[in-house]
Amino acid sequence: MANVIHDGNLTKHEQILKHIEGLKVGSKISVRKIARDIQVSEGTAYRAIKDAENQGLVSTKERIGTVRVEKKLRRSIDRLTFAEVVNIVDGEVLGGSDGLDKGLSKFVIGAMEHEAMLRYIDAGSLLIVGNRESAHLLALKQGASVLITGGFDTSPEAKALANEKGLPIISSSYDTFTVASMINRAIYDRLIKKKIMLVEDILSAPASVYALKASQKTEDWRKLLEETGHNRFPVVDEWNRVIGMVTSKDMVGAEPEQTIEKRMTRHPITVNLQTSVASAAHLMVWEGIELLPVVDEGRKMIGVISRKDVLKVLQYIQRQPQIGETFEDLAWSAFSEERDGEGQLVFRGRVTPQMTNHLGAVSAGVLTTVMTQAAYRAVQEHRKGDLVIDNISTYFLRPVQMESEIEIRPRLIEVSRKFGKIDIEIHSGGQTVCKAMLTAHMFDPT
Repeated sequence: MANVIHDGNLTKHEQILKHIEGLKVGSKISVRKIARDIQVSEGTAYRAIKDAENQGLVSTKERIGTVRVEKKLRRSIDRLTFAEVVNIVDGEVLGGSDGLDKGLSKFVIGAMEHEAMLRYIDAGSLLIVGNRESAHLLALKQGASVLITGGFDTSPEAKALANEKGLPIISSSYDTFTVASMINRAIYDRLIKKKIMLVEDILSAPASVYALKASQKTEDWRKLLEETGHNRFPVVDEWNRVIGMVTSKDMVGAEPEQTIEKRMTRHPITVNLQTSVASAAHLMVWEGIELLPVVDEGRKMIGVISRKDVLKVLQYIQRQPQIGETFEDLAWSAFSEERDGEGQLVFRGRVTPQMTNHLGAVSAGVLTTVMTQAAYRAVQEHRKGDLVIDNISTYFLRPVQMESEIEIRPRLIEVSRKFGKIDIEIHSGGQTVCKAMLTAHMFDPT
């Protein structure tokens, strides 16, 4: 009756990916060998290998070729690999290339004596230092990798030790300060990415996801409804590709022998594993969708996410401490929340140099950002939940100069269970400098 997700008949492309996934980590992969082993054209093999590289199953390394690598878990997103460090600093690998896939735990600047350096160097760390060959050896013996600034080389002894231990030695033409700044920026960007939840982080286990075949009957749908208590199901073809959705509303008045194909909604909206939860939430709100099928590159279903799943994640994200500030966070950090004499919500702050455009006046984009944030916080006072901006009409009346004091006054015109309308004004020096009318959908799991 019900169809739990299964592999179905694999295409040649999928057979190659399965084959690659089954190879031992470190195995070399070539287009010609894959084409011969799976009996496909070299073009098909090449496309599948590139797809495997995008999925993190293989990696192409200079002077080595394409090799099977261990797929990195998303929870390690805040840790750079030494291979990524090489790209960030435009570096050259002098030795220890086998360790390029290892993660960087911290970096240490070697501007100290050897004895003092020992207190800071741990296994997995990266020593940033100039042409001090004794320091290179000291770091490698402690289990740390080395980044040599100024474009200098190192001794054959250090290269041999790096190869033996699988600890990369990287040379970059940049100076120590520039290299440290570049790596720190990359780590900071990773911290921002870490708090962006993806669909793969919340996906239901495949064993718990049910689907109907297009050829099944109304009676099959009713049995599945009674068995699971759900009222929405994806519809798949014989290859497990999503071709429709069927809900209780679609089945009203259906004859017992009528096929699902006759009642389903065709061409449903789907998401993939790399879609952000925020994007999925917006799709659900805009399209009025309760359930989103999750598909792979070939539109084969691998799971579903519901509004309830998405809401839980959005609530979880809001409770997390800030671990990396976006431009939006930085712009809003200049404002404080206050109440005027009538008890109305007001946000006050000063225009910082970072908020201005090339003429020295506050950027229109920054003003739009802070007005959106003010609207969000005003709505939060009346109704908990997330909102999705539907439309914003903005009028910039006067330029606002750097270092000016401004205040933002949001006023709720209408807030219902699923809709909100907010009027916003920005004042500076006793004058209205900007006005906006913002409408938004409320994200409601029910």
